[in-house]
Amino acid sequence: MNKLPALSLKPLAAILILFSLFCPACSETPERFFDIAILNTNMINDFASADLARHIEDETKEYPDIPSSKKKGDEAAISLNNKILYLEQSLEKVKKLSASREEEKQIKALSQQLYELVIPVYKNEYLAYAKLCDSKGSRAAKDEMIKNIDEKYGARFEQTFNALMEKGKTYAREHNIQVNWGK
Repeated sequence: MNKLPALSLKPLAAILILFSLFCPACSETPERFFDIAILNTNMINDFASADLARHIEDETKEYPDIPSSKKKGDEAAISLNNKILYLEQSLEKVKKLSASREEEKQIKALSQQLYELVIPVYKNEYLAYAKLCDSKGSRAAKDEMIKNIDEKYGARFEQTFNALMEKGKTYAREHNIQVNWGK
């Protein structure tokens, strides 16, 4: 009589399911890599610009004829905090990307640098700006804050962002990823 336990298919099936769930995380498709490392940076393409300042300030606009537009006084800060949370999640996704080829390593590094540059500015300077907008601060104070952000971070952001976009265009072309670059 054979005293060896019979092999059950249940543990084997469980192992295969777990392997199939974790294996895709080990190696992303070029499209997924592109989406996470490059496409998600669209959320910050207006960094250090008058457009971003206007979007933040627009959160505080009230219209006399529209009662539902009445503000509580913290809308700009809340909106910005939500964006910060999204950017932090995006950075974590970038950090988790597997980059096996040299071009992917460079793209991942640039994307990470970009998020690590902007997130602290959103948390500090832009959040202070949002609070100033919420409290109906003076135009001169708002303009000064935006000017300081642009002078301090604008060139470095633009350089890193443009380098990432150039590498992204090459990567998309090499992997036949269809992208509308906003020409």
